Amino acid sequence: MKNYASCTDEALALLYIEGDNGAFDELLARNQQKLYSYILFVVRDPEIANDVFQETFVKVITKLQAGKYTDSGKFFFWMTRIAHNIIMDTYRQQRAAHIVEPTEGNDMNKLRGESLMDINRENEYVNTQVMDDVRHLMDALPAPQREVVYMRYYQDLSFKEIAEMTNVSINTSLGRMRYALMNMRRMAKHHNLQLNLEL
Repeated sequence: MKNYASCTDEALALLYIEGDNGAFDELLARNQQKLYSYILFVVRDPEIANDVFQETFVKVITKLQAGKYTDSGKFFFWMTRIAHNIIMDTYRQQRAAHIVEPTEGNDMNKLRGESLMDINRENEYVNTQVMDDVRHLMDALPAPQREVVYMRYYQDLSFKEIAEMTNVSINTSLGRMRYALMNMRRMAKHHNLQLNLEL
């Protein structure tokens, strides 16, 4: 069996295009958990997540075989964008999501402190509890808002990357973040949650 350990995802994709099926098996093994976690986080339903995950990989295979992939150094982002489009199609078909689009000029850049890595043990418990509360609040957000929060703070993507992956403008992704934060603050206030991290 060929050793793919030194190959990048992009190189594996190109090997698969050239007919190396083992390269695709390696791609799947490397990316399935991360991609499934992203999908499940957005759709919040394991059955739907499984369907979206399977459809994503079918489309990935189809697009690779059709030569619709060029090595840009961002294979996982390319795959995530395919998954995002399938999720949005699923919501459209179910008419389950009503998206409030933001106005122009929304700007959200700072939600988390950069010094979180320097926290001391005394504050670790408080911060863990705050992050748990934040995750619960995120669960209650509409899918497009939950998705942008996940991409920004769990995948550490820029708003430009989020906009590219979700096929919207930067202003729309910023607006979704703004509405997500407003909704989370409202819910936190309603439930008397303190969301300040101890630095």
